[in-house]
Amino acid sequence: MAAAVAAAPGALGSLHAGGARLVAACSAWLCPGLRLPGSLAGRRVGPAIWAQGWVPAAGGPAPKRGYSSEVKTEDELRVRHLEEENRGIVVLGINRAYGKNSLSKNLIKMLSKAVDALKSDKKVRTIIIRSEVPGIFCAGADLKERAKMSSSEVGPFVSKIRAVINDIANLPVPTIAAIDGLALGGGLELALACDIRVAASSAKMGLVETKLAIIPGGGGTQRLPRAIGMSLAKELIFSARVLDGQEAKAVGLISHVLEQNQEGDAAYRKALDLAREFLPQGPVAMRVAKLAINQGMEVDLVTGLAIEEACYAQTIPTKDRLEGLLAFKEKRPPRYKGE
Repeated sequence: MAAAVAAAPGALGSLHAGGARLVAACSAWLCPGLRLPGSLAGRRVGPAIWAQGWVPAAGGPAPKRGYSSEVKTEDELRVRHLEEENRGIVVLGINRAYGKNSLSKNLIKMLSKAVDALKSDKKVRTIIIRSEVPGIFCAGADLKERAKMSSSEVGPFVSKIRAVINDIANLPVPTIAAIDGLALGGGLELALACDIRVAASSAKMGLVETKLAIIPGGGGTQRLPRAIGMSLAKELIFSARVLDGQEAKAVGLISHVLEQNQEGDAAYRKALDLAREFLPQGPVAMRVAKLAINQGMEVDLVTGLAIEEACYAQTIPTKDRLEGLLAFKEKRPPRYKGE
């Protein structure tokens, strides 16, 4: 495939070894980094990590929500692989009611393990992050646990949180945060790492760290300005302001806002509807499209267009592309295999 891409016509057709690295980097499965040729050499585009395969857990009916204060630590994150018409959708359900889904050492460890497992599972098409606890998405850091840490322990632990959130941002498939309740501090940073955010109108969102004489440490100072603009992001962080769903939609922090339902899962249901819209599309195309957008947003337009061309070239030799054309000709739904 790399040879076919290297031979692609246009701006990338004559790239030297540096260009070959660009093409290789645009593979949705092998992307340790990206360097551009010629006058663009030396500019590094952020890594996208696709490594480490796994065997998915057996499917089955959705587990019942658990709100007991006696929830076992291994139940604090529930990984569900949906079946039947929802096959390919994975739901990460945070279930730490006694700590308001706050980011404890154990929860971060479980998130890291789950994300590592999902990175290169080709059967996964979309990931939804939600809460299993009514009225709470994630309240941010576990401050009770944090208060017991020494100053020397705090920095490394925040680095672990940042690394896990970065890994979520670098997942190769679409990710959706379903915010049906409170999302503060690290909880909002977790949502900001997702490609799409949907929320109930009753949800509350904000980066409130300055109230505690610290700053957002899980990527909030970088992702919030990219989502809503620098000036408004500064205003929200400086004031530690909390927005409801309607206000968050108005400033562009979320894509959809829903009136909450009696079950308290309106945002999750919307996220599930979106994920179902994504399922029929070509799996290779979805991964490469996400890569092209993510990498392109970090560079100038000319470089971004070069990234797009290299990523487009990745789809040309695929069986899925030929299947799409054949299905169009035969007037039937395509049967994509991710090949």
